[in-house]
Amino acid sequence: MKTLVLNCGSSSIKYKLFDMTSGEVMAQGGVERVGMEDAFLKFTDKNGEKVTLEKEIPTHEEGIACILRILTDGEYGCIERYNEISAVGHRVVHGGEKFASSVLITQEVIDMLIECTEFAPLHNPANLEGIRAIDKILPDTPQVGVFDTAFHQSIPDYAYLYALPYEVYEKYGVRRYGFHGTSHRYVSGRACEILAVPFEQQRIITAHIGNGGSVTAIKNGKSIDTSMGMTPTEGLIMGTRCGDVDAGALPYIMRKENLDAEGLLDFINKKSGVAGFSEISSDMRDIERAMFAGNPRAIRVMNMYSYRIKKYVGAYSAVLGGLDILVFTGGVGENQWITRAEVCKNMEYLGLVFDEDKNRNERGREAVISKPESKVKVMVVPTDEEYMIAYDTQAILEK
Repeated sequence: MKTLVLNCGSSSIKYKLFDMTSGEVMAQGGVERVGMEDAFLKFTDKNGEKVTLEKEIPTHEEGIACILRILTDGEYGCIERYNEISAVGHRVVHGGEKFASSVLITQEVIDMLIECTEFAPLHNPANLEGIRAIDKILPDTPQVGVFDTAFHQSIPDYAYLYALPYEVYEKYGVRRYGFHGTSHRYVSGRACEILAVPFEQQRIITAHIGNGGSVTAIKNGKSIDTSMGMTPTEGLIMGTRCGDVDAGALPYIMRKENLDAEGLLDFINKKSGVAGFSEISSDMRDIERAMFAGNPRAIRVMNMYSYRIKKYVGAYSAVLGGLDILVFTGGVGENQWITRAEVCKNMEYLGLVFDEDKNRNERGREAVISKPESKVKVMVVPTDEEYMIAYDTQAILEK
């Protein structure tokens, strides 16, 4: 069974083709700048070489058609015909309360996804475009939707409800949904596989830290709390998102800066976070270099960034009633040793004994970075959301 995984963003399409029999990644790449000048397709060829081809790609449909042509191309391709693709799995950002697991895509599912669009106006429309494109180009190929929010549907009501008038929940669905669910589910399960412990009997905190970031508390295989909320703005300090902020500060800023609602959304999502505070960059690699060069703003934002993660780890340890495994993943979590070190500093009260030397030497690969005597196992586990989407797609079709 060959499964194509698509992750459609507002102006990009990432893809991986899996042979699910062997687990092999047959092809991977992506389209960038959909609908813009200088659009291009980048991918890894059969010999492991990276290839970039400039193309005119006005729509997601044309972008997906371009991907399929490359997959069957005589020079670059790995399959001969489109019908070798048994199924297509799609990353879908927001499923609201409607989807607690991955589903086979039908017209009824599409209609429900359209209803969820207002919760993720930048992402869900692009996800839907990918679904429609496959339906047009490969009409007989089954499609599966895998939702960022689904893993968090197990969170209890006292954790997902906001203390706002109850009618805004009833009328508009204002509540915590959480995101990065596919990543949190994958790395928590993979960590237990590595440690050879039962997933359904562990207290786990997963920290998915990248340009966007979230922390999730997982007890006995279920998400019981997560740092992102109704939207991906809540929680940690992120590349350009502010994370947790006093709600009362927002109307104050609106009045002072003469912002309307759209202006405020732009302010908290695109002009805040690491980039807004540091005035250096949204990229934590740039912040790290500036910090080591002695830049005071970089030092301060790095302290803020790590502190926020640490605070959630502490809070979720209390919620879980203790901690067995702490997992770092995402671009920063997998590669930036200093952030992991700051988060784990002075955590001995939890029984966490951190291995500083091991931590400094681990980058982008599976590793245990706590000492053998540590009661809490601290790990780096690179995420693989695409594999999880392919896995769910296969499981649904086998049913």
